[in-house]
Amino acid sequence: MSSTIMPQQDAVASTRLYRAVWRWHFYAGLIVAPFLVILAVSGLVMLFVTGVAPEYGDWLKVTPQARQLTVTQQVDKALAAHPGGRLGKYVTPWGPDYPALVRVDLDTGNRMLALDPHDGAILRDVAEAGTWNEFMTNVHGELLVGGNGGPGDYVVETAASLGITLLLTGLYLWWPRNGRGLGAALKPDLALRGRALWRSLHQTLGAWMSVVLLFFLLSGLAWAGVWGGKMMQAWSTFPAEKWDNVPLSDKAHASMNHGATKEVPWTLEQTLLPKSGSTAGIEGLPEGVPVNAESLAALGRALGIAGRFQIAAPADEAGVWTLSQDSMSYDSTNPTADRTVHVDQYTGRILADVKFADYPVFGKLMAVGIALHEGQLGWWNVALNALFCLAVIFACVSGVVMWWLRRPVGRIGVPAYPRDFRLGFGVALIALAVGLAFPLGGAAILALAILDFLLPARLKQAGASGH
Repeated sequence: MSSTIMPQQDAVASTRLYRAVWRWHFYAGLIVAPFLVILAVSGLVMLFVTGVAPEYGDWLKVTPQARQLTVTQQVDKALAAHPGGRLGKYVTPWGPDYPALVRVDLDTGNRMLALDPHDGAILRDVAEAGTWNEFMTNVHGELLVGGNGGPGDYVVETAASLGITLLLTGLYLWWPRNGRGLGAALKPDLALRGRALWRSLHQTLGAWMSVVLLFFLLSGLAWAGVWGGKMMQAWSTFPAEKWDNVPLSDKAHASMNHGATKEVPWTLEQTLLPKSGSTAGIEGLPEGVPVNAESLAALGRALGIAGRFQIAAPADEAGVWTLSQDSMSYDSTNPTADRTVHVDQYTGRILADVKFADYPVFGKLMAVGIALHEGQLGWWNVALNALFCLAVIFACVSGVVMWWLRRPVGRIGVPAYPRDFRLGFGVALIALAVGLAFPLGGAAILALAILDFLLPARLKQAGASGH
């Protein structure tokens, strides 16, 4: 760094607000950085096992033939491999050179089979649970502790909420001052050495990824137990009342998810499922046609569902058949093509037909946002998300390196407040707004503020004894 710039930055670093924001950036980073690394690493693995090498064999290749088995014959082949099993779900192939998927439900655990639709050969047979995707999804959202709404979920939500504080304070510290232009602030100074170089890399990378990080934090928080489940999702759930005089069960769409993975569109998770056994609905299958996977596959095509889609069997005597195509289940790279159709298992009548256009506004934003977050829009999305995960890891590591290089011997090295610092009204108002918007993050900020207030002046004020 040039000799003319160093005094300017030293002057900035000595200002009251700058040092206070730096202290809180340090606090947030101390808590958030380990979780960001966990989220980034687990995200990378999830990207690989969903967007590069799906574990159920979705992308295995088969040789197209002039004829293929009926859906019923394919299902029978799968059930024959596991006597006593029940059809849980049939997934149509991506195309003529891809396998069909069949979930066989067993008392000992469900199996996912990839089979050649032309001759019924089973290409892969794995347990539905226990995949790397499910394991890493559990790590990513719940830290393997307690499930959704459990302690792990609350810890991740708190860390993600504090991540927004980390982002805002980081942007303040990065913002160009004292004649330094925005262009210079947006590129690292590779002529520097030591801690100055690490700082330049950390700040520049952080600035470039700030908007993307905010998007990932918010879209991830939409799954969390408090901000997501009790606030945003509750307000953005598709209203089942839109279905005309359709009897509802006591089960929500979320019951169709299996394990830690999410298969149901976000805006439908809390919506109650319709119930079979009435004369409600509109004509679906012609009268007298058996209601099974074969006829429902034909119904899906007749309704205009192109490409891969899923046919889920009823869960019980009151359950419904469900046809679905959505990016959540990697059926499509276009989240605006989402569609969910429920069919009475006794009459074949359509009880509900929900399209992307029917979602509430925030539900539409989440359908697209989650697809981006999980890399479901194609190879370019997988590549960019992988690059972002690596950038997050580097930003966290560089922050630790910066701290290590500047830490005082024998002390933690928390940045000190200037002597007699008083928090400005505007900053307090922003902190209050963030705390109210994200309750668990607000609780963490309040707890940190109380602990910080109780510290003796010699441990937190620049110019006091020991600083």
